[in-house]
Amino acid sequence: MSSSVAWVAEAAREIAREAREGDDRMLVVVGPTASGKTALAIDLARQLEGEIVNVDSVQIYRGFDIGSGKPTADERAEIPHHLVDLLDPNDAIEASRFRELADEVLADIRARGKRPILAGGTFLWQRAVLYGLAEGPKADAEARRRHRDLAAREGNEALHRELQAADPESAKRLHPNDLVRVSRALEVFELTGRTMTALHEEHGFREARIPHRLVGVRYPDAVLTKRIDERARYWLENGWIEEVSRLEREGFGKSRAMESVGYREVAAFLRGELSREELLPKVVQSTRIFVRRQRTWLARADVRWIEPPNAG
Repeated sequence: MSSSVAWVAEAAREIAREAREGDDRMLVVVGPTASGKTALAIDLARQLEGEIVNVDSVQIYRGFDIGSGKPTADERAEIPHHLVDLLDPNDAIEASRFRELADEVLADIRARGKRPILAGGTFLWQRAVLYGLAEGPKADAEARRRHRDLAAREGNEALHRELQAADPESAKRLHPNDLVRVSRALEVFELTGRTMTALHEEHGFREARIPHRLVGVRYPDAVLTKRIDERARYWLENGWIEEVSRLEREGFGKSRAMESVGYREVAAFLRGELSREELLPKVVQSTRIFVRRQRTWLARADVRWIEPPNAG
């Protein structure tokens, strides 16, 4: 599913040529889900003797393979991919820790004379690597214990309602089941009296800590929707349901990654909450909603877009 079409490969050659001729900014492959980030990143890595650094919050977990669009074993054998399959699915990771890991990997790649290429759709992590993070208070074990207890006693929605009252903007951005981030945003407010949103606005994210260049593939809406549908259909027919069933048997049914787009719908199907006929449309619908959120972020970014011939 990650082979690029001729016009994308040709654009990748042009971008690589510019990089070889003196544009040494780090390439960052962005774009909405199903736009072909993996294929473009691999094309660029082939041209530039590059290595790919994953910036996807599901691909970082072992076992979440099909529904995350994780690069195949053959692709990873050809081009080194970093920060993939790094964590057990029940391990939590925050943006600050991801930035530390990415910094170590980027330094290692450069030390070996290779070119790092960031690729993935978790834009908070991407921003953490490229611009740093707003400095918040240190973690408070007691606050986090109270949050976990409330969620266990009354459900994740109860904790999310507390965040809604304290920081409506963060609550709007975070899913109730994203317990780690909901807890952190609430923790910041409880410890400082200030919202995470205010901290981010103060930081501004204006000064890049790493010079970079954003590139991506942009399809018309109808074409992207068709790609989303075809990809989800292919995954469902080729082992995605079995993958989710196995992950649940192994004890990862309540992991953070299981709440990601697509995985939560397949899990709902396995619980009998969706029929087989309802599953594909529901996955496509949820993915399109996620794409709208990604596009909101991308609308504020300076991206060199690669578009299909005759796209207009």
